[in-house]
Amino acid sequence: MADLAGVNGQREHFRVVGKPNLPGILSYSLATGIAKFGIDYVVPNMLEARFLRSPYANARVVSVDTTRARAIPGVVDIVTWEDEDIKKLGQSPFGGKSRPYLDNIADYEGAEVGVIVIAENEDICEEALRQLDVEWEILPHVVDILEGRKPDAPVIRPPEFNEIPPGMFDPRPDPNHPKKGNVSFAITIDGDIEEGFAEADQVIEYELKLPAFASHIPNPPGSVAWWFDDPYYGGGKSLHIEGAVQRRESVGSMYGLPPEKTVQVGLFQGGKYCDWGMRKSQEITPLLAKRAGRPVRCVNSREETFDFLMKERYMYLKVGFKNNGLITAIDDFSISDGGSQGSSSFGTANDQGYGPYYTFRCKNIRQTMEIVDSNRGKMYLSGQHCPFNWDAGTMAIYLIAEKLGKDPIDIAKVNLHGPDSQDDPRPVPSFEACLEEGKKLMDWKWHPAGTKRLPDGRMHGASFRYQICPRHAFSGYDVKLELRNGEVHLPTQGPCTGIYAVEANAMVVAEELGLEYEDIKVDFDYREKFTPVGGGSDGTTASAWATKECANILKQKILEAVIEEANNPPPPSMFSFGMPQEPSPFKGLKPEDLDMADGKVIVKADPSKGVPLKQATRKNIFATYSGRPPAAIWSLGMGKMLDTMNTAYCEVAVDTETGEVEILRFVVVADPGKVMRLTSLESQIDQVMYFSQGCQLMEEYVYDERTGVKLTNNMIDYKKPTMLDVPPVERKFLETRAGNAAYGASGISHSLANTHMVIIAIHNAIGVWVDPPATPDKILKALGKA
Repeated sequence: MADLAGVNGQREHFRVVGKPNLPGILSYSLATGIAKFGIDYVVPNMLEARFLRSPYANARVVSVDTTRARAIPGVVDIVTWEDEDIKKLGQSPFGGKSRPYLDNIADYEGAEVGVIVIAENEDICEEALRQLDVEWEILPHVVDILEGRKPDAPVIRPPEFNEIPPGMFDPRPDPNHPKKGNVSFAITIDGDIEEGFAEADQVIEYELKLPAFASHIPNPPGSVAWWFDDPYYGGGKSLHIEGAVQRRESVGSMYGLPPEKTVQVGLFQGGKYCDWGMRKSQEITPLLAKRAGRPVRCVNSREETFDFLMKERYMYLKVGFKNNGLITAIDDFSISDGGSQGSSSFGTANDQGYGPYYTFRCKNIRQTMEIVDSNRGKMYLSGQHCPFNWDAGTMAIYLIAEKLGKDPIDIAKVNLHGPDSQDDPRPVPSFEACLEEGKKLMDWKWHPAGTKRLPDGRMHGASFRYQICPRHAFSGYDVKLELRNGEVHLPTQGPCTGIYAVEANAMVVAEELGLEYEDIKVDFDYREKFTPVGGGSDGTTASAWATKECANILKQKILEAVIEEANNPPPPSMFSFGMPQEPSPFKGLKPEDLDMADGKVIVKADPSKGVPLKQATRKNIFATYSGRPPAAIWSLGMGKMLDTMNTAYCEVAVDTETGEVEILRFVVVADPGKVMRLTSLESQIDQVMYFSQGCQLMEEYVYDERTGVKLTNNMIDYKKPTMLDVPPVERKFLETRAGNAAYGASGISHSLANTHMVIIAIHNAIGVWVDPPATPDKILKALGKA
């Protein structure tokens, strides 16, 4: 058990933590529609705003005549990129050149560019945008990154946007390898590649295409804002904004406001899995409201929410290995979509620092990446499939197994190093335990590709993968707990983002104080510091560690107050009506003689002597804690030290006459260290399997290469799995208590999301490769039937 530094980290008996079917605190409001998101806010006297959006993949607004648009009744204001207030918004404090908040260049279709219209309603906004007389300069575009990397491809990024302001860190992947045309370079080398290949008995080469797919936020981002005279904070107007969830301080700073002068009531975000990027519609409304002198709302449409959750990537790998399956060298060459300006570097240079190769014993690894500027779209921020390249290792294991006629699980065991380092030959206990249980659940009997036919005539395929959990326990947390009028309160800013992290923290407080989950009163308040976010369920386990520490501080203070009141009882109140007061059973004892259990303060030596918490002390008591769990083993070794592991399995049936693929089942055996909130953990596994199914079988961005326009940005053309498509997910969780967070937990996060587990199972069924998404037409073509 790894929670050695904290209080009660070694607890063996749990009444609340890990208990199933405990409801989400906000589940009722979400299920009934009471919860308000950015698009739901309507306030009196409110105006609407809309950005001009580019109909072109890459274009510049040369000029715009707003005369006809301004003449439309109901148009209140029109902002252009040339207005002084928009020029100053969000400028870098370091000086130097940086891209303006709103300029006249749009580098993907649908990008906000040049003009914002403010009017009495949405329809007037849309009509005013149509009446703008815009002169466009259509620029060359790149939506095929293989074409964009060629030396004769048009260069699509203005050179001035590549300049780095003084004092700023250079975010470009590899300053030692200057950018050429549209291509930046990121190169990392470990060990001796040539020596590694010389040691190999065999070499395989293979390609992977990692698909791009959409986050498609179900609650489109937006905000409404207004300015007001705050009676508590003078010195100018204060800002009220709804919809900029958990970002009021960053939005306030854009307008020169201290946190206390920025008010935010709405905390619901919803559906933004690992996407914390703010959209312009959430940031611009304060400026527009200041200009108009009235509340202004600006929201994206659903069509405008098909941002990248993962960018396209091509991988070309050469792997050397011995005849026992041990990998000796890996040469990884990737071509990755860099996206439009401002895209996150996750999925490109950011996942070369760790990945599947670091769980291997092999130390001879070269990763060469070309990152190609494109006009395909924007990725705000995602760790969804991070590390994006994990299935490159999964594929190596499978192909080596096929080559040697062995079970991929056996090849994985040969290559996985021990828990302490890449030189550690010992098995990883968590991995071995997950494998043992997974084989039982799957009734695992490996067969070579194309050799097993099901009774209904379809071909059977199976696949396996594992992954460490690259958890976020380096995040720090500031926790506050309060005993108020005999009830324990947990104040928090949230999150209300689809992550049920607050609930797990409340469960930990209840566990440590001998209370029930329902006894903990969660107070949502945007002004509170505590926000249990740090990456999915991983943030839950890390924040819960800090909450556990705080709960024990509060407990000690409560017991001290109980003893103080027992020895010095307060005088009777005017409402006692002469009734004699019962003597306290704690009189003459010390705080260390007491404990808390079953909602009472009790005597350790005689638990039958107890007083309900509400009666044990009349004091209101605060406790605070700031800190984080001990460093995760993974973070110390950047993946080269292993503790908790996760395994996943897939079984498919492929109809070779129709090309249809049915996922018969997913099986997950994972070690979260310690289950915190079981419902959350189960749901997160279901979620990542849903994502994995979608990106491998259905979801696809399609572009018109002539114009660069995206052709799949609605739920009819862009296919996602429905309830009728989703296969059963069988889950089993082991609790080795080997993690670093609360009670030895590590969480799961997105580590089981994958891009090729279904694809490998399809190959195991039919013996031919199909790039994701493996649609029926592609499968028939691969089989030579179309």
